[in-house]
Amino acid sequence: MDHTNEPRFLIVSYSYSGHTHRVAEALQQITGGAWCESYPWQPYPAAFPELLSQARKEIQGHVRPRLLPVFHTPRPYPVIFVGTPNWCGTLAPPLASWLYHNDLSGKRILPFYAHCGGVPCDLRRDIQTLCPRAEVGEPLGILDRETDEAAEQIQPWLLRAGLTVPLRK
Repeated sequence: MDHTNEPRFLIVSYSYSGHTHRVAEALQQITGGAWCESYPWQPYPAAFPELLSQARKEIQGHVRPRLLPVFHTPRPYPVIFVGTPNWCGTLAPPLASWLYHNDLSGKRILPFYAHCGGVPCDLRRDIQTLCPRAEVGEPLGILDRETDEAAEQIQPWLLRAGLTVPLRK
């Protein structure tokens, strides 16, 4: 069976406000990878103060929220891109939950995140803690106001990671 036309990459993302979604969408267009979004079973509050309060409690308590089913398994993909907003200096609990519940041993994980320029984060360390038997690469951080032009930052990041992908238009 010929698998040469199957995507080599899986993109898994969680986006609350749409910024991370736009980065994931640009990444999918560039790489041709399979893309799935993770969603918490219980949506987050719409009002920012309530969202921030809940996010802080979940992050501090290492809560792994229940997720809606995702229709891609990471098993056949050697490289997995994972995207999240920067929440309180780390990844959002829905993405942490997906990482925690999937065995990514031997996989290469390349994280990306959208942020507003606030609290700095160390996604590489945080993901390595959740996936100790995976290789975690350099994260790509994109400011929320620049997510519409994410492709301009994605190409150099892919090259730094040693990935060559055919240009797609």
